[in-house]
Amino acid sequence: MAWNLKAELRRQLEQEQGYVIYPAGGRERFALVYPNSYHVGMSNLGIHIIYELLNRRPDTACERLFLPEKKSLERYERTGTPLMSLETQTPLFRFPVIGFAVSFEMDYFHIMKILALGHVKLRAAERGEQEPLLIAGGPCATFNPEPLSLIFDAFIIGEGEAILPAFLDAYYAAKADGLPRRELLKRIAGVPGVYVPSLYEHCYGEDGTLQRISAAEGAPERITRQWVRDLDDYPAHTVIVTEHTEFDLYLIETARGCGRHCRFCMAGYCFRRPRNRSLSVIRQEVREALRYGKRIGLMGAAISDYPEIDALCKSILGEGLSMSVASFRADSVTKELVDSLAASGLKTLTMAPEAGSARMRAVINKGIEEKHLFTAVDLGLAAGIRNFRLYLMIGLPFEAREDIEAIASLADRLKDYMEEHGSRGTLTLSINPFVPKPFTPFQWLPMAEKHDVEAALKIIRARLKRRGNIDIVAESPKEAYIQGVLARGDRRMAEVLLRAHEHGGSKAFRRAMKECGLDASFYLSRRREPGELFPWDRLDMGFPKSYLYGELEKAKQMQATVACFDGCRRCGVCSS
Repeated sequence: MAWNLKAELRRQLEQEQGYVIYPAGGRERFALVYPNSYHVGMSNLGIHIIYELLNRRPDTACERLFLPEKKSLERYERTGTPLMSLETQTPLFRFPVIGFAVSFEMDYFHIMKILALGHVKLRAAERGEQEPLLIAGGPCATFNPEPLSLIFDAFIIGEGEAILPAFLDAYYAAKADGLPRRELLKRIAGVPGVYVPSLYEHCYGEDGTLQRISAAEGAPERITRQWVRDLDDYPAHTVIVTEHTEFDLYLIETARGCGRHCRFCMAGYCFRRPRNRSLSVIRQEVREALRYGKRIGLMGAAISDYPEIDALCKSILGEGLSMSVASFRADSVTKELVDSLAASGLKTLTMAPEAGSARMRAVINKGIEEKHLFTAVDLGLAAGIRNFRLYLMIGLPFEAREDIEAIASLADRLKDYMEEHGSRGTLTLSINPFVPKPFTPFQWLPMAEKHDVEAALKIIRARLKRRGNIDIVAESPKEAYIQGVLARGDRRMAEVLLRAHEHGGSKAFRRAMKECGLDASFYLSRRREPGELFPWDRLDMGFPKSYLYGELEKAKQMQATVACFDGCRRCGVCSS
């Protein structure tokens, strides 16, 4: 059956443009793994960026692997065939270095599955001198790597372009020097932005809280996040073109980071400073996309915040291409942007007020007012867009019943406005439970109780059930609470993940917690003390912990924090 699986991978490869295959023996092989399906992974711009970055080196051949779809997965399991790379159908365990791009906590369970399918030992401590070195990067690895600390040898803390070249230089030098695995890990731990968890010991008190993190001799006291200062040095766009992605777009990154200071948003704090790509570089990337004829997907934290968005829209449409955006803010959206999206065939305009009441938007420092939402609806209707979607959260800090009812009230008023202006389209509410994340002002706070979140959803559904053309889409609270445990989990959570894998994956998470003697409420329902030591406190994002606590105090008072501006030195990131 192995030949069937290899043939399937070759057929997948034949439908791509832009991949590279190097002859065996000339370069060190690097397995780049996305712990989800091919469709999801190839929609992730980070995979394209790292693939191109590594293959541009004269010493590295990067190949991709993904979680197989259901039928293929069953064949791998039934036949015992090891999971293979797309480019050369090489078994995963034969790669000297395996790098995972980890964006979502629920993909932790897929990581275990992929390693087992690839015949790679899950525990880092059990892998010998000739076995693969495992590293992980991406948002989850940067913010809190501890739940994966027993599995990975090292983590990339920050942006891959700023770390991986030096990491590979150190790795290849250590291999050339014949260093044993332990000494190799010490060598790469000296690279800025590389965290080697085995060099740090975590000690807990009787109450379960983390009391001390001890570094081994020679290990860095702090691991400082690394980031790209000038994005023009690293153009970021689709490298491998395939129709088999979630949205079938040619992706181009316009900007990185966000300076809006939304207090719930981990990316907003940890991807600072906000940086824009120059219009000339993006225009060149658009011209390179012409040969594929695909719709351009503009990527960034808030596309409408790009200072030259109107000129960029004109350039894209002027080249005869259509476009889509990852996100925009209702308070900065322009007529040119909305008209361009409508001309590109967009049927639904999406906005993210996050909360229904002005009070809650002040708590989270969202900075969007209702007038901005109605203005965006106006622009959409004028451009011929009839459907709208709102991203909202429930279970936010300091939330009251009236804030939940305000979500239904806002939906009612927006739907009235749509109908008054001739639109019988659909208003969709995408509602998710709020999960407190590391390196945000809300990292000290408990997650809302599950029964409160479920009650909030019932209130909203009951208020809107008789209203036509309002759809409510809600994330499973059960899955959100697993995310909540993993997001702020400590090193002990790694054992839970390993146990859950033995019992079948995420559905066995609660059982695994019990077997490890851990209580989910410790991670979910407990308010942390101001001076509590966090599992991620050895990582330095460029701002002090006191800055985040100050933002928590401002949230309580509903005080605003203005967006980043040139010359700002408030948080400390721009001073480093």
